[in-house]
Amino acid sequence: MTSDLPSQSRDPGRDRRRTLLSTFRPGQVRRGTVTSIPHFGVFVDLGGVDGLINVAELSWTHYNHPGEIVEVGQEITVEVLHVDMARERMSLSLRALRENPWPEFRRAHRNGPVVVGEVTRLAPFGVFVRVADGFNGLVHNDALGDLQVRLGDELRVRVVDVDPDRRRIRLSLAEAGRDG
Repeated sequence: MTSDLPSQSRDPGRDRRRTLLSTFRPGQVRRGTVTSIPHFGVFVDLGGVDGLINVAELSWTHYNHPGEIVEVGQEITVEVLHVDMARERMSLSLRALRENPWPEFRRAHRNGPVVVGEVTRLAPFGVFVRVADGFNGLVHNDALGDLQVRLGDELRVRVVDVDPDRRRIRLSLAEAGRDG
């Protein structure tokens, strides 16, 4: 004989998770341990309840995979962004606890300096060049002209514009060449 009584079908583990989850509030800073690193973010165990750091909340600067920022087993400090009790999910941020480096990068590169950087990505509209650690800029096809470029090539480029809000850097080859 079976019973449909709710008390008998309750999951004590789920109740514990919900109770723990209810103790978290947006803005809190907590320590946790990285448990897994899928391509879309990082899962962090915060003492019996997991939260997710979306890729956009990992770092202010460019990276290719979340595993470049953290590793499984690493203890990290995160900020709670959102708690969704209905879906039993929590959004976290690593980036929120770090100073935004983009305004400083813009100040340091405001006069259009010429730098040498490595080509990190080829796109249909241009090439991306690493101009500083974590900072990649775009040389548009219009600026490349007939120059053939491969991944790993070093290019001499001028920083034309830095947009901290959109986290974009516009570069030019043609202007860099004028400095001879």
